Amino acid sequence: MKSEQNEQALLKGLASNDSRAIETIYKDNFSMVQAFVLNNNGSYDDARDVFQEAMIALYEKAQSESFVLTCQIKTYVYSICRRLWLKKLQQLGRFSNQVDNLDETIPVEEDMEIHEKRNAEFAIMDRAMKSLGEPCKSLLEGYYLKKMGMQELAAEFGYTNADNAKNQKYKCLMRLKKLFFSQYNIGD
Repeated sequence: MKSEQNEQALLKGLASNDSRAIETIYKDNFSMVQAFVLNNNGSYDDARDVFQEAMIALYEKAQSESFVLTCQIKTYVYSICRRLWLKKLQQLGRFSNQVDNLDETIPVEEDMEIHEKRNAEFAIMDRAMKSLGEPCKSLLEGYYLKKMGMQELAAEFGYTNADNAKNQKYKCLMRLKKLFFSQYNIGD
């Protein structure tokens, strides 16, 4: 929530020509755009040009009362820069795919909805994991995050054999699934 407020403050600052907001947006985003352009047949100057165009577009949008940013500033800037750079590559004949209709090629709004939904699901999963309790939480983290085998888990958690550890992992996974979906359905 705090970062969302910070993003809104940056947009308001950009709209009112606040040099600190502009500088912050530049510092937070230019290196990402530069890396993209350099990795795709561009130069530092190309990256600066593309980034400048994106900043102008963001500035114009930020001044509009009706503009509502539904993603992070960096995602928005990146998508503009990507679109601009791919168009430029096509004009220079360095991009072989058809980029005539980039609105269909790079549907930013749909991507943002997908990312926002996925982030919400990750937050729900995080809450479910925290409310799962021990030893289930550690057992699932050991298996899925630390990539431990059943023998290792059996030894670490004191189960008599790998099959017992596997059964316990299954029970824990079912509890996690139940917790996740009980919270997921509330969020809908």
